[in-house]
Amino acid sequence: MEIVLALAIGVLGGAGVWLLLRPRTFQVLMGLSLLSYAVNLFIFATGSLSIGEEPIVRQGLTANLENYTDPMPQALVLTAIVIGFATTALFLVVLLASRGLSGTDHVDGRENDEQEGGAR
Repeated sequence: MEIVLALAIGVLGGAGVWLLLRPRTFQVLMGLSLLSYAVNLFIFATGSLSIGEEPIVRQGLTANLENYTDPMPQALVLTAIVIGFATTALFLVVLLASRGLSGTDHVDGRENDEQEGGAR
């Protein structure tokens, strides 16, 4: 299970960075979203992955990572998901306003370098 989670975090992080480097603002927004998902999964994984274990230590058991799942990363990830949705909605509104004002969705404001006269 740890291998699958590590691969998922790596793929999400790699795709997020690749999309962040793209010239269109919507792709940058999607890259930020994928990176936030990767970070959320990483924080969630730090709370020790265990299936069927109690989130709080039961009486008679020692408080180590084998006997319970730490609830603090879960609370942090839940808060980060809520803040991430709000931030994505704000970026989407700014993206649409920028597209409406400038007429392009390129991050540098230029539609295409080849149409403007060639290479630099």
